[in-house]
Amino acid sequence: MEKETASEIAITLTPEPLTKEAFAPFGDVIETGEREFFMINNGSTRRFHKLATTQVDEGSRVIINIFEATPLTFPLSIQMLERHPKGSQAFMPLLGNDYLVVVAAIGERPDPYKIKAFYAKGTQGVNYHCGVWHHPVLALTAKDQFLVVDREGEGNNCDEFFFSEQTRVILAPDL
Repeated sequence: MEKETASEIAITLTPEPLTKEAFAPFGDVIETGEREFFMINNGSTRRFHKLATTQVDEGSRVIINIFEATPLTFPLSIQMLERHPKGSQAFMPLLGNDYLVVVAAIGERPDPYKIKAFYAKGTQGVNYHCGVWHHPVLALTAKDQFLVVDREGEGNNCDEFFFSEQTRVILAPDL
């Protein structure tokens, strides 16, 4: 756990639509729209192949979880971001509800001036690459559920970074 020390910073984030291109520096967008597929199961099923790649360090396992999330109050003061240095982490909405994503590039600490916010449709999942800073799940609907593909293994796989009181990053979605 690390805390930032810096002079006064005030940033307001307005989420942009989640697209494959805009999210590429942080990971993968998991969706079928405009993606190539091939037919399987005697022609009854479209397979949208390799929409994301799971990353884990040696000796780890890939596991599947379900997270049930509660919405936070907006505008939201972003006080902390986390990263997973030993494995990627994917979130796929199970109930079809839209949600928000907040990310920052890989590095020793997140740069508050380079934090990005995305508005994800309920048909889009995200796969955070190893080391990408991100806010914990940001549901917009009560008791929303996400299928989460994660890493299990030895060693700490969650670093948290807390911004100083002088750094105000506000997530202000137009809901």
